[in-house]
Amino acid sequence: MGLDDALIFTRVVELHSFTEAANSMGMQKSTVSRRIVQLEQRLGVRLLNRTTRKLRLTEVGQAYYERCRQIMLDFAEAEQAVMQLQQEPAGLLRITSPIEFGQLILGGILGDFMRQYPQIQAEVELTSRHVDPLEEGVDIAIQIGQPRDSTLIARKLFENRRHLCASPQYLTQHGTPRTIAELAGHRAILLPMDSHRHWPLPGEPVSCIAVLSCNNVTFARAAAMAGVGIAALPVMITEKQIGDGDLIELIPDTPLPAGELYAVYPSRRFQAMKVKTFLDFLIAHLPT
Repeated sequence: MGLDDALIFTRVVELHSFTEAANSMGMQKSTVSRRIVQLEQRLGVRLLNRTTRKLRLTEVGQAYYERCRQIMLDFAEAEQAVMQLQQEPAGLLRITSPIEFGQLILGGILGDFMRQYPQIQAEVELTSRHVDPLEEGVDIAIQIGQPRDSTLIARKLFENRRHLCASPQYLTQHGTPRTIAELAGHRAILLPMDSHRHWPLPGEPVSCIAVLSCNNVTFARAAAMAGVGIAALPVMITEKQIGDGDLIELIPDTPLPAGELYAVYPSRRFQAMKVKTFLDFLIAHLPT
């Protein structure tokens, strides 16, 4: 195997583009295209199906790519092994995170980490989508739930416990439910983790009136504070509002399914010092 050809092929597949691959390696697009053709001729197989709009791996191309990618990871690990001989973490740390976790918790912890390790630079994307660290070149993807991909490592950070909350104005107008049964018929603000017609409460489902659904807990909190209805919100984003009297916790002993937060990263035998050090720092500084 020509290692240069393997690198070029891997970069084309990961960037889905001859042009982008050429730019990333400082080469001409025509050179990259010619090298892939020569690689296919030498192997006697077609690795890529090309159209004017996209590239698709053939079956044998997929198998070849997976082996090439592992070889590239081995090279990266060898470089990391040398770099880790230095005394402190350095380099670019790429992280993705749920929006609310990033705003409320991650920003402060990452700031403390970067102040302690000034050779670290960070690139952070706050997003509601699940990110594949391998696919997108991310060091750590913080997400709710474990990944389906068994090649990724998932390190549990904490459980994001939820409770039912409503504003004093809503409860004055609609009454204060004191049992699960009394929730029936109340106006509900629903999140993706809730079912279409009711909150995930223990026992038999309790029907509610779904007046608002959204995919963002900060938005749901604002709607609850405005008196729209009752919402099952994470404890970590409601403690201040409850303390200030803007929200009231309902039926405190009612257990709701907690969202488990994980740090997900590629499964590599030799983990970069910057990644390992930050994960340890993050876990040590998470709120209890």
